[in-house]
Amino acid sequence: MPSGARSEAVLEAVRRAFVGGSPAATGIRPLCPAEARAVLGGRAAVAVTDRAVLADLLPGEEITRAIAVADGDHGTVVYTTERVGDLPALVAAAVEAATADLAATVRRLRGEAVVLDALHSTGRELTAQLDIDRIVQDATDAATKATGAGFGAFFYNLVDEFGESYTLYTISGVPREKFTRFPMPRNTEVFAPTFDGAGTVRSPDITKDARFGKNAPYHGMPAGHLPVCSYLAVPALSPTTGEVLGGFFFGHPEPDRFTARHEYLAEGIAAYAAIALDNARLYERERTLATELSRSMLPVAPPTPGLDVFTRYLPAVTGTKVGGDWFDVIRLPSGGTAFVIGDVVGHGITAATVMGQVRTAIRCYARLELPPSEVLRHVSDLTAGLFGESFVTCFYAVHRPADGTLTYANAGHLPAILIRPGEPPEQIGEALAQPLGVGSAFPQRSTGFPPGADLVLYTDGLVESRTRDLTLGIEWLLAGIPALLAAADLQTAWDKLVQELTRGRHDDDIAVVHVRHRGEDTP
Repeated sequence: MPSGARSEAVLEAVRRAFVGGSPAATGIRPLCPAEARAVLGGRAAVAVTDRAVLADLLPGEEITRAIAVADGDHGTVVYTTERVGDLPALVAAAVEAATADLAATVRRLRGEAVVLDALHSTGRELTAQLDIDRIVQDATDAATKATGAGFGAFFYNLVDEFGESYTLYTISGVPREKFTRFPMPRNTEVFAPTFDGAGTVRSPDITKDARFGKNAPYHGMPAGHLPVCSYLAVPALSPTTGEVLGGFFFGHPEPDRFTARHEYLAEGIAAYAAIALDNARLYERERTLATELSRSMLPVAPPTPGLDVFTRYLPAVTGTKVGGDWFDVIRLPSGGTAFVIGDVVGHGITAATVMGQVRTAIRCYARLELPPSEVLRHVSDLTAGLFGESFVTCFYAVHRPADGTLTYANAGHLPAILIRPGEPPEQIGEALAQPLGVGSAFPQRSTGFPPGADLVLYTDGLVESRTRDLTLGIEWLLAGIPALLAAADLQTAWDKLVQELTRGRHDDDIAVVHVRHRGEDTP
């Protein structure tokens, strides 16, 4: 029934209810949206008994009974000045009869809204992820549950030179072992529409489909395969390239179990999964490129007389902050050694590129035997405004074996840790100057670096995370130094300390330089 006709039917039903079925003398007063909201409060119909409200709506009238009826955003008041009986039961019955089909429609729409909410919730969860394995597993689980399938699977679209090789990526509803002894699906008539991206295939009984059972050696399902009668398959298409990323397949041992609604849900989840897979693949490509670019520009620490130098670079294992951390160990013509660690603010390929340029500039100025303050000043002048809003933190230290000193300057980086024999760890170079590209003066300091001493330089990925602030992280690092120094194998000890500090999930790069003075200072 059209909404206009339905409103007229409700009004007529209300009029008749005033005298139990015989028309009474009634009047009608339209309600504007604001009045309808105030009087009806979202209800379809309501008796208006408040005398003040009636006087406001119908001034000068002696109203005996009044009923407000909703009509979209507006409404109507049906009223009478005659003496009539009780109205609530009659009005309720009249409105219910006039709106029976509307109530059914509302129930159906609410059911559809629940389905859409569930689908969108699944979509939000999928598209918020960047781990491909988790994306396809979660999508397969969600779609298997939504369709009521006996089992569901996702096959990643990896095609061999014959165009017939697909890799089982996930399984849901049954143990994965149920499929381990069967070959991967081939480009048969049943599977081709999915892997070619032609569209969804839904069959009440796939074993009776004309395309089924035509290929050797099985001519259908292999012996021992899970029974499949009802069949639903949906391709996952890249929204950016149209490429077929893979296919979702659902089976049930009973016939005619998949409906049009199940097909709609499976297609919706497949679409969200395709978006998430696209994002994850793009992220992984950029992350891999940035990581490889960073690694290619990191040096191998040269042998240094009198010093043991341990270095470590670990790209972020979660998140997107990869590409900006670096370290360097530079043998100087005079026999000294420069130790450098830094971090470009930002991440990705841009940060890795900036890092490479800054590292090269520092190497050039270091080889000129300039003091640390001058090295950082020249590099800061060089980089100011060169990289837009980016800036770079850097700790630069020079060990000169001739006098046993360590001279250093710090451009906005975390302080280094110096441990002299028999003394507790000491932080040096804290808050000496602003970062490169921002600061213009970089004060330097000198301190003794005797045999048996250790120097530790590091980036913030080691001590800071989304769940731990920087100060606490540094405290934990300082607390872990004694065990580190007592270890027989420094590399194993550092691996353990990094694991303890980050809990195995650092969301930023980590770079470390650990210098141990053996006491043999002859170049």
